[in-house]
Amino acid sequence: MAIINTLGITEQLRTAEQNRCTIEPLTTTHPTISVADAYAIQLALIEEKVAQGARIVGKKIGLTSEAMQKMFQVTTPDYGHLLDSMMHVDGDTISLDGLIQPRLEAEVGFVLNKELKGPGITFTDVIDATAYVIPVLEVVDSRIRDWQIRFEDTVADNGSSARAILGGKPTSLLELDLHHIGMIFSRNGEAFATAAGAAVMGNPIHAVVWLANELGRFDIPLKAGEVILSGALTAAVPVHAGERYMAQFAHIGSVTVTFE
Repeated sequence: MAIINTLGITEQLRTAEQNRCTIEPLTTTHPTISVADAYAIQLALIEEKVAQGARIVGKKIGLTSEAMQKMFQVTTPDYGHLLDSMMHVDGDTISLDGLIQPRLEAEVGFVLNKELKGPGITFTDVIDATAYVIPVLEVVDSRIRDWQIRFEDTVADNGSSARAILGGKPTSLLELDLHHIGMIFSRNGEAFATAAGAAVMGNPIHAVVWLANELGRFDIPLKAGEVILSGALTAAVPVHAGERYMAQFAHIGSVTVTFE
């Protein structure tokens, strides 16, 4: 089997992000790339940014729906890192100048007040370690041409992460049934999609359980204070300048963002 030049791929992705350009799919140019290679590339990119002053503030989970996993021909979600430079708050306006081919997702965010470290993390453990949940809009972006991604492409590209907008009212999980929680997604005041929490692995809590146990295999904890994005309730939508989006969730409030 050919040896993958992970340093070279890391440099390609870094340059693409800096120059706001795309590269050919890694799974095309490096057909022997493995999932382990892809996560090594992701971690190398994150470590570079941390060395330059960025701070890890959480994680994002992707591919949490059965439909998306079938599309990518996998049976597991993926994850990426959230950096302080990615974070925004409800009502912010985000410039598209720093993005390449952005899309928007609506999801439930978990803010932890206790460390979670697998293996063996359970549904109840996640409830106990969650300070509160909030609605989140996640901007995903790909450094891969035309979003022609397979599983290894998005993993290496930090789960196609770009921005996260935190909103709503912090709400205890003890007061909620996330399986049934409803969400209305609107653009410029017009609803275009609805969903329920069950779209994310039956319940977004299951996604956080998966992440804690997956990272536990590598001796990595989810830390108190971190924000965990549990996965999109609907398909990601392309965004354009002049558009304002809102995700309204039952019980936990709403989150909005405008693009310019």
